[in-house]
Amino acid sequence: MKTTRGLLVSFSLVIWFHFSGAALAGSRETATVEAAGEVVDALAAIPLKGIPPTLFKEAQGVAIFPGVLKAGFFVGGRFGHGVLLVREKDDSWGPPTFLRIRGGSLGFQVGAQSTDLILLFKTKDGVDRILQGKRKVTLGADLAVAAGPVGRQAEAATDAQLRAEIYSYSRSRGLFAGLALEGAGVLADPTATQEYNRSQPSSVTDKQTGKQVRVTPPDVTLRQKLATLSKKEAAPPAGPASVPVRQP
Repeated sequence: MKTTRGLLVSFSLVIWFHFSGAALAGSRETATVEAAGEVVDALAAIPLKGIPPTLFKEAQGVAIFPGVLKAGFFVGGRFGHGVLLVREKDDSWGPPTFLRIRGGSLGFQVGAQSTDLILLFKTKDGVDRILQGKRKVTLGADLAVAAGPVGRQAEAATDAQLRAEIYSYSRSRGLFAGLALEGAGVLADPTATQEYNRSQPSSVTDKQTGKQVRVTPPDVTLRQKLATLSKKEAAPPAGPASVPVRQP
């Protein structure tokens, strides 16, 4: 009985710290955006073993959920908070929309694990289903999802993957891998989006000079990182110019 009570208390504390820790350190939304930037940095550091560049460059939307908690005590589940960025018409990345993810599983489970999740949206349709929906969108039921290929294996994806609207990935211990995420529910969090936009200062006072200094919001940095990561591959260099041969 004491063991069961202890596990329940530990499980509750893990969840509490997961959702309140960022808020104690400052703005939870700002911390989420900054953590998403760290995930993108890790992705850029291993281009040959991460998400295939072709898939990333063609994505119409990218959702990043840093530090998603996967915990279980007989009934397991995923709990996370992240951001969705949508590709604009000029190929740039738009401002973040905050999302929540919830996904349950059954079976005997004890323990907790934190990992990063990334969703690549292949179509605008899939992005719009998330942004315009007023209820939870279930991956696998409302939107087709498949574990994404890693490395430069995009061409080796199965037919099921090619028909999917979303590729899902996990990042744990610095490595990216395709993730089967069917059954997880994704829901837009407009309150968090509004709070983030409201809380970003345009400038701060420099303590040494007393002058106002402009502040770059963390989402601008995140969008710049995504833009760098999703640049089209440069065209191969042209061959040596032909030199006319003089006839004797």
